[in-house]
Amino acid sequence: MGSQAPTSADACLSIVHSLMCHRQGGESESFAKRAIESLVKKLKEKRDELDSLITAITTNGAHPSKCVTIQRTLDGRLQVAGRKGFPHVIYARIWRWPDLHKNELKHVKYCQYAFDLKQDSVCVNPYHYERVVSPGIDLSGLTIQHAAPPTRLVKDEYGSDIGMEGASSQHAASSISHAHGVPQSPLDCYGNQIPHVSQAQPALSPFPRTAPEGATWTGNNTATYTQNLEPQYWNNNHLQSQEMLTPLTNQPPPEFWCTITYFELDQQVGETFKVPYSYSTVKVDGYTDPSSLDRFCLGQLSNVHRTEASERARLHIGKGVQLDYRGEGDVWIRCVSDHSVFVQSYYLDREAGRAPGDAVHKIYPSAYIKVFDIRQCHRQMQQQAATAQAAAAAQAAAVAGNVPGPASVGGIAPAVGLSAAAGIGVDDLRRLCILRLSFVKGWGPDYPRHSIKETPCWIEVQLHRPLQLLDEVLQTMPLSDPRPRGFFLG
Repeated sequence: MGSQAPTSADACLSIVHSLMCHRQGGESESFAKRAIESLVKKLKEKRDELDSLITAITTNGAHPSKCVTIQRTLDGRLQVAGRKGFPHVIYARIWRWPDLHKNELKHVKYCQYAFDLKQDSVCVNPYHYERVVSPGIDLSGLTIQHAAPPTRLVKDEYGSDIGMEGASSQHAASSISHAHGVPQSPLDCYGNQIPHVSQAQPALSPFPRTAPEGATWTGNNTATYTQNLEPQYWNNNHLQSQEMLTPLTNQPPPEFWCTITYFELDQQVGETFKVPYSYSTVKVDGYTDPSSLDRFCLGQLSNVHRTEASERARLHIGKGVQLDYRGEGDVWIRCVSDHSVFVQSYYLDREAGRAPGDAVHKIYPSAYIKVFDIRQCHRQMQQQAATAQAAAAAQAAAVAGNVPGPASVGGIAPAVGLSAAAGIGVDDLRRLCILRLSFVKGWGPDYPRHSIKETPCWIEVQLHRPLQLLDEVLQTMPLSDPRPRGFFLG
């Protein structure tokens, strides 16, 4: 790696910091730090093994290394920060395969203390194990063939790629992002290139090159997207199938395909930016150039109430993001900034098997990913509108006592069960047509900010074609139904 790599003679803090720089995001930063600190302290009296660990991790396994052992516990599991897990799996997740399942590891032949050998000591050197690929996964194309999910979402909890929420995050994005589908040489936290090593079993990516139709992911944390997920439908066959799709509406497209509003914390800054339908691509960046029809420059917006946090974050927006409008209304995002962006997208929620609005999706530099599917949105708004309409009618009937049930008294009990569905309003349906994106800083369960309105700089993108479709869906309801009309902004 270079002369800056620590040795076993260095302080534990220095060694831990160096090893933390090579995290792959499979565990939270706090958990990984506790696990690494625990391991380094255990190895401090076995300096040859500690040096082997440092060499293996800091060179990405480029050089042969010895077994790195800890004492086997009675049940074989290691407890870190109140959680128990198999030690070789914990460290393999931290340094090699973030989405690793506990049954997917196989030790190499020369490992003398592999977990499966049932010795008194257990080797936790991640490069003494190979990943056994689960059936049904095609590694060559990095596509998920069916809906059997990996056990957890890949995530990274550094909070920022610029060291604003931890110095060890400095090159986290650079080390695992891809530009135009070609892997870049990873960097360590000092900016040195780590030698690339071909693995017998390459690490799996849970995100396929095309948006998965039936794939789901599970997890409770921020999802991350590191690949250049270029769409695969540039071939003639798919283009023909796209052309054969029945248009969702015969209405002419709106004058603007989206409007973009910029916020700092909970305050709107500047005027809403409108993107004409004739411009299918728009860039939102942090520069001070005058905005044009297809470029929204945030750097030239002033705010007398701007906080220091917003001022700092704005300096790192850089080239920002590019939004591409495709087909009848699909939207893709490319992260052009040097730092990650965080997106709230109902489409990505659905693809990840999450409840709408339940996840925050971290998109790394150079990643290109679909964030909105107009046909899926149209189906969802039709279903929700129909559900709300039916629930409201049933609730009214139940309150009137016309739908008595075995657990009801005069029909009142069923109305209680229907209230949630009947409470779906136009605002809930409008949210299906909106994307929210935060620059530099994340929010959600992995961050101190619980809402996007607590992030220093973010944008809201209202998509007008789906809003037009939503207006159409509401207009098709019977006139007797109580509902607001004509809310579409054009």
